Amino acid sequence: MARIFITGSAGGLGLNAARALMQQGHEVVLHARNESRLGAAGAVREKAVGAVVGNLADLGETVRVAEQADQYGPFDAVIHNAGVYSGGQILSVNTIAPYILTALMARPRRLVYISSGMHRSGSTRLDGIEWADAGGRPGAYSDSKLYVTALSAALANRWPDVQSNAVDPGWVPTRMGGSGAPDDLELGHVTQVWLATREAGEDRVSGGYWFHQQRREPHPAVTDPAFQSELLEALERYTGFALR
Repeated sequence: MARIFITGSAGGLGLNAARALMQQGHEVVLHARNESRLGAAGAVREKAVGAVVGNLADLGETVRVAEQADQYGPFDAVIHNAGVYSGGQILSVNTIAPYILTALMARPRRLVYISSGMHRSGSTRLDGIEWADAGGRPGAYSDSKLYVTALSAALANRWPDVQSNAVDPGWVPTRMGGSGAPDDLELGHVTQVWLATREAGEDRVSGGYWFHQQRREPHPAVTDPAFQSELLEALERYTGFALR
């Protein structure tokens, strides 16, 4: 039995992952942007071992989410599921929040970051980027997913005792993906659940980019040590938090 923290788990893929993990007998700590969203988790909320609340678009609230979550730890795995597709908060939620939570929370055995196939069209230019308000610019979603995928790969190199992986869940019909999304909603959460709960005797996997339990080649920058270093330095400068 593992204890797992999932961000953005009051709905969509996060809620589906939480439900699947509980059905397997694991302990889950939920997260939602606010109490109202948390209430929407229904029966899953009642079965969770705990829940934390905080808006990941806000740096201060993200710090408090880390503090709240650690009270339920240590965790075997953390699934960084929360994400947004549009608006001025894209980089804050999709990239900065996962970085802050990773930097501040006690280190789990496994880290899973939700990426997207759209990361392949992301920009590698970090010079001059304004993290706080860059979410409204064209391509910001792709950029955010490129960054979080590279973050996952960088951690796999930096923390050899942690299995860190990124997952493309597909374009699935969630609240964010929209009702017309063509991919399979039921398959959308399977890979992150699998990566978060792999048995100790199974082959170690880390630094991968996965789609439906198959390893895929990411954007070349993801595995580029120079880009990884540049990204981590930029995130540390902006947030004021360094990876331990």
